[in-house]
Amino acid sequence: MVAFGKKLKERSIQEWQGYYINYKLMKKKVNQYSRQLQGGDLERRQVLKDFSKMLDNQIEKVALFMLEQQGLLASRLQRLRESHDALGEEPEISHVANLKEGYRAVGHDLLKLLFFVEMNAIGVRKILKKFDKRFGYRFTNYYVKTRANHPYSELQQVYKHVGLGAVVGAVSRNLHELQNNQGSYLSIYDQPALPLQDPVVDSIRAAVDRLTHSTNFLNFMAQHAFIMQQDLPSPQDEEEAVDEEGRRYHFMSLLLNLVNTFLYMVNTYIIVPTADDYSMSLGAAATVCGVVIGAMAVAQLFSSVYFSAWSNRSYFKPLIFSSIVLFIGNLLYALAFDFNSIAVLLIGRLFCGLGSARAVNRRYISDCVPLKIRMQASAGFVSASALGMACGPALAGLLQIRFKIYKLTFNQNTLPGWVMAIAWLVYLVWLAISFREPVLEPEESHSTSKDSNSSAVQDGNLEAGIKLPLLITSEEIEEQVEDEDDSEEASEESRAPVNSIGAAYRLLTPSVKVQLLIYFMLKYAMEILLSESSVITTYYFGWSTSSVAIFLACLGLTVLPVNIVIGSYISNMFEDRQILLVSEIMVCVGILFSFNVIVPYTVPQYVCSGLIMFVSAEVLEGVNLSLLSRVMSSRLSRGTYNGGLLSTEAGTIARVIADVTITVAGYFGRDMLLNVTLLPSLVTCVVSIVATCFTYNSLY
Repeated sequence: MVAFGKKLKERSIQEWQGYYINYKLMKKKVNQYSRQLQGGDLERRQVLKDFSKMLDNQIEKVALFMLEQQGLLASRLQRLRESHDALGEEPEISHVANLKEGYRAVGHDLLKLLFFVEMNAIGVRKILKKFDKRFGYRFTNYYVKTRANHPYSELQQVYKHVGLGAVVGAVSRNLHELQNNQGSYLSIYDQPALPLQDPVVDSIRAAVDRLTHSTNFLNFMAQHAFIMQQDLPSPQDEEEAVDEEGRRYHFMSLLLNLVNTFLYMVNTYIIVPTADDYSMSLGAAATVCGVVIGAMAVAQLFSSVYFSAWSNRSYFKPLIFSSIVLFIGNLLYALAFDFNSIAVLLIGRLFCGLGSARAVNRRYISDCVPLKIRMQASAGFVSASALGMACGPALAGLLQIRFKIYKLTFNQNTLPGWVMAIAWLVYLVWLAISFREPVLEPEESHSTSKDSNSSAVQDGNLEAGIKLPLLITSEEIEEQVEDEDDSEEASEESRAPVNSIGAAYRLLTPSVKVQLLIYFMLKYAMEILLSESSVITTYYFGWSTSSVAIFLACLGLTVLPVNIVIGSYISNMFEDRQILLVSEIMVCVGILFSFNVIVPYTVPQYVCSGLIMFVSAEVLEGVNLSLLSRVMSSRLSRGTYNGGLLSTEAGTIARVIADVTITVAGYFGRDMLLNVTLLPSLVTCVVSIVATCFTYNSLY
């Protein structure tokens, strides 16, 4: 990874050189402040005041230049508009062509301005991160919070690119009007989804998408999926990146990944309403349903790792293997009834867990979907998961029939297995026909290009060294030392993926560990609620399988509406860490209300407490993964041992422990099952709240 100061110098537009933020000056000041603080020559408050003033001045310089350039572009657009209005009913082709070229020229200059904004926005973020790292102080929180919505702050010009939207709209609309659209009465506003063919418009759209990262709701949903985003591509690499994404992206392959996600979530939850009945029909206790449900999670602990490693080399083969294993697993689950074997039942669920390809689904979206639609794809991943979670129990509620074909029994216990086996078989055929393996670069090419790049840099340095004077001033020496410091820090922040779970663990900061603890807690609490729902409701309320299925389906259907409210409204009103803490407290409240301390235990108490716990946990999951994606090391955004794998493993371990807890608690009797299983949930929730309070200031 090249140091940002050097990258900014190389990629800046020469005629605008004096209007970029002076990253080198600010970096030098940070180093100077560090030395002065260590020597006791300066107070911390004075450092914060001086650095804030300097950064304000730098941002003001950028913002005023942006306004000046926007004014120049607006003047050119106004002149073009006058020429456009002067065209007759049947204008000459040459006049239309000249107008198009004029708008395209404005579009190219607009692209330059967008790239200018992008580089400065990254520079501000980098210097704030460097300041926080050097002084151990969350100056970024203070600076952004005090200036983000202040009426006199220029920060909005840089990060919200105020005013540029009007210029983008003018260029896009006028180029569209000049297309050969005779006979059409529709404008660009009547057909917003119309793909504009002009390349400059597509380039502008891509640049704006990189700056805006889509809407708040899609961004929230994408972070819920925890598909870690990498740094924005550089302007100079944009054309190559678009070509590369075009070669790798295939809509049907993306759709197949989302269908895989949906089917797997259906497969996970379709057995929950009937798992206790199935266990009893095979001669086991009802609470063995915890082991039956949890067997899938146990196998997923291992499958997540090998699927994550496998996705480094292929996406098609892991998905084929996953579908075959899931077909076999569901077949064994369905046949266990006729074999009268609890062992066959558990083996079937283990096979289902071994077919969990969620790591591949996440990785495909992260690596193969273009940046401009990656947020939508990530939101689709979460939506598919939520829909599967709701459809699973609902489908189980519909399968309340019984018949036999030869010696095979079809009833409410075995039909979930048969239905899912057929579903995975159909999916396997569809996958084999329609999936297109994306182009993967071999590792050798990476190393070769890396070697060639390093040798080219060395040659460039040698040529530059020939031109250097023999006498070098102390200021130049200091700049060289700082450049070496940049290189060292760049190597520390390298994006090279980690190669072991131990290396990944060493990259986890206390804030990240707390976020993983919270993720563990919420998954544990949700698994307890869902997995024991059939046993609890049958014991206390005498609910049928259909009633349990309806209850679980209703819980699953709350996921998308809750995420819409949080992503579109609540997240704009409060900080993520505030929502995080309140959600944890509400989960704790839901757990407390679920305890059976009042006799008799009523349906309203169970349903309301379960709803509070589940909805709060869903909110907590989205915000938690959003924060986790920000505080986790960039080295964990790629490779086998990535952030998605770590969070998946934390959640899977929580589910395994929860399901084992249900089975163990069954030995105390079904009358004690509820309170015994809720107690660990309460303790874990309280511990996570305390840990959040201790690390609250370190969360963004």
